[in-house]
Amino acid sequence: MSESNLLIVEPKKFSFNEVFKLESGEKLNGFEVVYETYGELNKQKSNAILICHALSGNHHAAGVYSKEDIKPGWWNELIGPDKAFDTNKYFIVSLNNLGGCHGSSGPNSINPETNQEFGAEFPIVTVSDWVNSQNLLREELKIDKWLSVAGGSLGGMQALQWAIEFPDKLSKAIVIAAAPKLSTQNIAFNEVARQSIISDPDFEKGDAHPQKGLGLARMLGHITYLSEESMKNKFGRDLKKEKLGYDYDVEFEIESYLRYQGANFSKTFNAHTYLLMTKALDYFDPARMNDGIFAKTLENSLCSFLIISFKSDWRFPPERSKEIVDALIEAEKKVSYLNIDSIQGHDSFLMKNDRYENAIKSFLKSDV
Repeated sequence: MSESNLLIVEPKKFSFNEVFKLESGEKLNGFEVVYETYGELNKQKSNAILICHALSGNHHAAGVYSKEDIKPGWWNELIGPDKAFDTNKYFIVSLNNLGGCHGSSGPNSINPETNQEFGAEFPIVTVSDWVNSQNLLREELKIDKWLSVAGGSLGGMQALQWAIEFPDKLSKAIVIAAAPKLSTQNIAFNEVARQSIISDPDFEKGDAHPQKGLGLARMLGHITYLSEESMKNKFGRDLKKEKLGYDYDVEFEIESYLRYQGANFSKTFNAHTYLLMTKALDYFDPARMNDGIFAKTLENSLCSFLIISFKSDWRFPPERSKEIVDALIEAEKKVSYLNIDSIQGHDSFLMKNDRYENAIKSFLKSDV
């Protein structure tokens, strides 16, 4: 990571002090959202881009908090000077969604009515709720219209929801490694992850970071984010020790890797947030209001679209992105589509790739 591409950032906080009604019918008596910005807003306020995070993401999308900080934000490969989201040109906004556990109002926030953490009492939120709260942040920042709303996976679904719900408030939508709704298989993966958490005795006792349950959920999720080829190239069938132990301890490198990922994640992520985020994924289906016809749902959108998929992604395979493209064509919308040859699976949207970056750069500067 070169010094010239190293952004020093500081989180900010937006407080909304009115009643916020959720899609479920529940209400929040105000909320707080943590966000970061990168680059400068121009005088016309026409260069603002909203970045939406995926399931386990947060507001820290790029840069570091100090020169000593060695871990940059989750999309640092794409956000920064001369990168896909060029901070020399654009004003980038990234926030931690409602229900998150990194500073925004969520299960680990204090419920003012009880002076205790919300925990399981924090209401379930949806992609529509997130977009509505993000729109309030847009108003707070006095940005009339986003140049673009962009995101991968669950973040891409938020970009789609923006185009549907606030069609006049964005010019371009960048939807990466996403789908118009979850497949049955993906809902099944999410349910197994939730049951891993809920059935952990420590979670039942009120532990928001149950080591076993949350770790298992992360291990399962991590497998679905990688491709078979990337796992084979990185780990193969390599043994951790010189010979087989004929027991149930870690023996293969991939086992060690997954346990490490699960253990680390379970120390920092809130289990209630994980449950909420997976439910938001399951519920996302904007076409359900139009008899399942996605093209009809997109009829009122006004922005142009860039849809990107990755050939090795089996969690949200290219066929799902093509469903979005087909619906946009049927709705007579401006759409560009790119399917990228990458071996990293679903996680490809987080990785550096010249074709990927160039596509975003070209789309952002184009007049379509």
